[in-house]
Amino acid sequence: MDEKALSRVQDALREAVRSDDAYLTEVASHLLLAGGKRVRPLFAIAAAASAGGEITDDVIQGGVAVELVHLGSLYHDDVIDEAPTRRTVESVNARWGNLTAILAGDFLLAKASEIAASLGTEVAGLLAATIGRLCEGEVGELRTAYDVDRTEDAYFLAIEGKTASLFATACRIGAIVGGLPRDQIDALTQFGLAYGMAFQIVDDVLDVTATEAELGKPTGHDLVEGVYTLPVLRALAATGDGLRDRLGRPIEGAELEAALSAVRGNGAVAGALDTARQYATRAISALDPFGDSEGAQWLRGAVDELFARVETVASPS
Repeated sequence: MDEKALSRVQDALREAVRSDDAYLTEVASHLLLAGGKRVRPLFAIAAAASAGGEITDDVIQGGVAVELVHLGSLYHDDVIDEAPTRRTVESVNARWGNLTAILAGDFLLAKASEIAASLGTEVAGLLAATIGRLCEGEVGELRTAYDVDRTEDAYFLAIEGKTASLFATACRIGAIVGGLPRDQIDALTQFGLAYGMAFQIVDDVLDVTATEAELGKPTGHDLVEGVYTLPVLRALAATGDGLRDRLGRPIEGAELEAALSAVRGNGAVAGALDTARQYATRAISALDPFGDSEGAQWLRGAVDELFARVETVASPS
């Protein structure tokens, strides 16, 4: 979408996190000011534009509500992970402490809910349900930490909740507020869900294949945290006890490098990417009713850009 739409989102975000308490405003604005592509609000805008809908202030506000949920979840995630940085800056929990980070995350979720309520009961209910799905996805992931017997079904269920549901909701809110007919709302929701699944699988592949410089964080972070993602699960199924014996507990140094090498070296990464492409194909197909509208073209471009990220990383053996 054009720079004007992104500028409107940025202005609305800054306004949304403003509090009468200057300290809370500073904390709540911290990650907002650190940058970000604003992909989710742009999905809401593109969804509204897919059938020629006008990008009204309500559409912008719908995108802002989704982005605030995303930002609030990052505040909470960083507390869980004890992350020292986020988006190349000091994390909120590292700078102000866990309690402040949790409360600021709650504040962002509250502001998102307030905006959603102003857009109608359907949008308010949808956003509330999505926050619930995010929590379910995160709990599902935490419950299987360091579990070498984690199933692919458990993995897919977790990423649908913690990642894909918010992309689906961004598209659905944009379409609802944009006044699109129900069949088009459903089609765009399916696009967002399938895109979100592909997005998370690609992100998980990059975690085991990209360098620290390319990722902006240490390679193999999920392995260290005991989050066994699709390429790791595929590698466990293919390599037998060698990789399994290294996992199931925290690892670092030479053990981590050996585990990463095992994941990269047996076709597991290529298989995971094939699965991501299957979801991407579903996403593209969901846009068929919208032809070459500006919004649909932008959403298709987002899918292309997703896989361009993988092509910048050296192909695994």
